[in-house]
Amino acid sequence: MVFAIIAGQVDVDIHADTASKSGEVSPMGAFVARPAESGDHPVVLVGSELWGVTDDVRRTVRLVAELGYVAIAPNLYHRAGPETASGMKQTDANRLRGFALIDRLTRDEVESDLRAAVAYARRYSGAAESTGMLGYSLGGHVTYFAATCLGLDAAAIYFPGWVTEAGTALSRPDALVDATGRIAGHDTRMRLFFAGRDHVIDAGQRERIEDALASAGVRHDVTVYEHAQHAFFFPGPDTYDKEAAEDSWQRVVELFRAELH
Repeated sequence: MVFAIIAGQVDVDIHADTASKSGEVSPMGAFVARPAESGDHPVVLVGSELWGVTDDVRRTVRLVAELGYVAIAPNLYHRAGPETASGMKQTDANRLRGFALIDRLTRDEVESDLRAAVAYARRYSGAAESTGMLGYSLGGHVTYFAATCLGLDAAAIYFPGWVTEAGTALSRPDALVDATGRIAGHDTRMRLFFAGRDHVIDAGQRERIEDALASAGVRHDVTVYEHAQHAFFFPGPDTYDKEAAEDSWQRVVELFRAELH
């Protein structure tokens, strides 16, 4: 069933615990799409790539809502200013800007932002309590982190960078992979997608993630598209791989249908 949806940009209510280190509270923009039909609709967070909440991310939020979920993509860069709300074009200059922005992210602030986004989306979700998350690259990294602390029912993770090495984004002070045991405690089911020709995540990193998930007893499965490259999901760039994108999306749909109630 495909649901008719209502979608748009919103400012999420945030509180003092989502303030910047200086104590200043900034509005957190987010893109939300929800089924127009009444009923119990689980919440699905959508984690953006380095480029922020772009048109590609907004289209994905709409696709998730068409499956019957309340989907929300929060702008985790909001503390850097309202101009970050609409995402960035994929240029070399914006890549540098993006890395500067992720250097400002902290675990406490991101967790607070994600919780605020879920609470906002829950206004539309009726009595449903299930929560899932879907993320790409940086958003996959954030989804891995969210699985350690939010009690997600399901997490779909695409080519997540910086999970196994400390020093970047939320792998500070320690690598995110070291917190994998917390995921098992929430009984989150995870589905991870990797590219065989990924210039960011090599086979050794994939194996370390898989080993950590298996050792912790996390319910998970991993798909590697051997001929695909990093960022294979979104149409447009040369990295797009239609076959991998379509197959992985079907697996995401199956995951959410099985785990979100």
